[in-house]
Amino acid sequence: MNEQAYYKNRFDNCPLTHALNLIGGKWRLPIIWALSQHGTMRYNELKRSIDGITHMMLSQSLKELEASGIVRRREYAEIPPRVEYSLTPEGQELIPALKALARWGKRMKHR
Repeated sequence: MNEQAYYKNRFDNCPLTHALNLIGGKWRLPIIWALSQHGTMRYNELKRSIDGITHMMLSQSLKELEASGIVRRREYAEIPPRVEYSLTPEGQELIPALKALARWGKRMKHR
């Protein structure tokens, strides 16, 4: 994530702030969730599984998630070229926390 500049404040050294900077944003969580549900996916499969995402945002978000070590991009030397995306072990570690957060959000929504 060297290319992305974050807002600087007194919480910069907070691990939670760092984690939210890595996975925050409109499209990163849906990408992580889709990969957690389907395992390895090709670009167009991923695009079809996330309603409303543009090619530019999917491409940019995948690059950012790859740079942070959450998503793995695997390119095959075939004709036509094939590229697959999957969660890294670090990305897979997020899933239990995201499920817990989703349960909490559901409870809060129905209060």
